[in-house]
Amino acid sequence: MTSVLWLRRDLRRRDLPALDAAADAGADGVRVLFVIDPVLWDSAGPVRRGWLAASVRAAAQSYDGRLSVRVGDPETKVAAFAHEVGADSVHVSAETTPYGVRRDRRVRRRLAERDVAWVATGSPYAVGPGRVTTRQGRPYRVFTPFARAWREHGWADPATSPRGVRLGEDRSEARAAIRLDRALADCPVELPTAGEGAALRRWRAFRDAELADYADGRDRPDRPGTSRLSPYLKVGAIHPRTILADLAGARSEAARSFVDELAWREFYADVLSCEPESAWRDLRPELGSMRYDAPGPVADLVEAWKTGRTGFPIVDAGMRQLAETGWMHNRVRMITASFLCKDVHVWWPAGARHFLDHLIDGDLASNNHGWQWVAGTGTDAAPYPRVFNPVTQGRTFDPEGDYVRRWVPELAHVSGRRAHEPWTVADGYDRGYPRPVLDHAEERAEALRRYGATR
Repeated sequence: MTSVLWLRRDLRRRDLPALDAAADAGADGVRVLFVIDPVLWDSAGPVRRGWLAASVRAAAQSYDGRLSVRVGDPETKVAAFAHEVGADSVHVSAETTPYGVRRDRRVRRRLAERDVAWVATGSPYAVGPGRVTTRQGRPYRVFTPFARAWREHGWADPATSPRGVRLGEDRSEARAAIRLDRALADCPVELPTAGEGAALRRWRAFRDAELADYADGRDRPDRPGTSRLSPYLKVGAIHPRTILADLAGARSEAARSFVDELAWREFYADVLSCEPESAWRDLRPELGSMRYDAPGPVADLVEAWKTGRTGFPIVDAGMRQLAETGWMHNRVRMITASFLCKDVHVWWPAGARHFLDHLIDGDLASNNHGWQWVAGTGTDAAPYPRVFNPVTQGRTFDPEGDYVRRWVPELAHVSGRRAHEPWTVADGYDRGYPRPVLDHAEERAEALRRYGATR
């Protein structure tokens, strides 16, 4: 008997329950498959495509070069591959995104027509979406009670790696290699080293040398205080269960803060699974009558935001970091999102799409619900009137201006925290930095007026 392991958001070999199940079912060997799905591939943007291509290549090395890559609609490609290799079963990690659920339903039906079993084992999360509910059996809409219930629910230990797995030969399509090569060549940013080995090294380096300062340093974009694991979690090069196992028994505030960030990822995945429409629509209908400006009429402001030319240093630093590296510090993600939603008055999906087009770690659930958290239309219990002041935020979380000077060289000559207020320095604009494109106080008042009109 032969089995197929179809990899999606689990591009690794360690701690992979679906591989265990495939090995148990495949006495005659396991064939490993990845399908370049045009629906996801073409809409990902050059940065995520490049990262996915690098991650697929790294996964192929993990599987001793025996990963077959095909291009096309998974509904036909998976069934055809199973028939080609004589497989009795196809094994996957369960998928819960709106598109993933629809896609898997179609693939499962096609396999059933050929008497090929569909076996879903595990998921990309420590606790699969839908498993943590209120006492009434309903999904959580607020993070704190979810996180408490999530911890109480607990998670399994990391899966053991099966021994002696017989892997079938690589039967990749030639055009798949062309797609991967092109994605890597077209990627506009320098990518981190891909693969599960790199993910584990990054985690261990953070755990051993940086985690102790996480509680204090995670909100500081001027410091290397975050784990930078999000790109690896996005493609499943490391499973959160592996990380949580290393933190078992840790009682420090830093460890608890880091686990909370993993819980946020699982919370947003749970919300999206239970409310698929919230991917691109407001989760909370209360603000359905909110008046927004269409991106077209404020195109100049939106372009200034995208290119880091708003005249607000912390906003511009973040947007330039995003464009140049495919990543942005989480605190700055909130600041830049608030600026677009509350100062430029653009509905959050426009910004969420821009982030997904440029982020290496772009994840639908975390990204889009993070935007809704800022916009006040999502899971957050805090009301819409929370408007981030970009100057205050900059002075608080980049107190010496080092982050701004790193990404906005026009302000490299402005010392200390004054980098956040170049208008207070005689030569603040001598090197071509733009004046503010709007008055924050006025736009905050306008945002509150629009909010008041919805009441």
